[in-house]
Amino acid sequence: MNFYSIFRSSSLSFSSSKSRVILFRSGDLRSVIPTPTPKSNNNNKNTNNNDMTLTEDPPLSEMRRDYQEGHLEETEILSDPFQQFQKWLHEEVNLKNDKEPNAMTLSTCTKDAKPSARIVLLKDFDENGFVFYTNYNSRKSKELIENPFASITFYWTQRQIRIEGSVVKVSKEQSEAYFKTRPRASQIGAWVSEYQSSEITKQQLVESQTKLEEKFEGAEVPMPPFWGGWRVIPSSFEFWQGRGGRIHDRLFFKPHNKGWEISRLSP
Repeated sequence: MNFYSIFRSSSLSFSSSKSRVILFRSGDLRSVIPTPTPKSNNNNKNTNNNDMTLTEDPPLSEMRRDYQEGHLEETEILSDPFQQFQKWLHEEVNLKNDKEPNAMTLSTCTKDAKPSARIVLLKDFDENGFVFYTNYNSRKSKELIENPFASITFYWTQRQIRIEGSVVKVSKEQSEAYFKTRPRASQIGAWVSEYQSSEITKQQLVESQTKLEEKFEGAEVPMPPFWGGWRVIPSSFEFWQGRGGRIHDRLFFKPHNKGWEISRLSP
């Protein structure tokens, strides 16, 4: 199988002059979005431009979609889960519904069974596993060191892929090769976050970034010794296709005789 690289997508940026207030109450969750009232045409000096008009979203209990965009059959799915992953990734990229289809939820667990999860970006994969890069001082890395197993989940257009397996660090050479492809600001950012997840002030971050930019001015930014990649080596795959009435298609892959055995799971 060919080695697949996940190319960097355009970053998302959000800006809004509107604030969002979340209200909790028994039975549901509602969002109230204050919207500035348009300025009056009169010259009344007592007009308050901070007046807000409130609008409400429907309750969470009423938010649902009936999935009707596909199905997943044993006779149609590819026998190699890595190839099936590549197929779905290619289709999601072409749909252009998500600017970061390589975003995935990484779930880890401490040695005393306390889980945590966060979104990271898949950067490479091949038949040996799925690779992401991070700070080796981070919480996720510490948990992977003491409990070297993880789950990664991709949520796409009415589809999910869940992959579970063991983890290992990738080679320094592979990490350095990827690090050189990162934007310079991201290379410096890797140095700024040496003690990732530790408490720090905004001012300390700004000062650290400024000092590092001065330190590496006019020079190549080297990869930090505390930074690199992790590889998730799959022991199972689940491909989930949303279906109408919540009767979803779920096909599960597990190793069998140097290949993969496919079975259907209940919705």
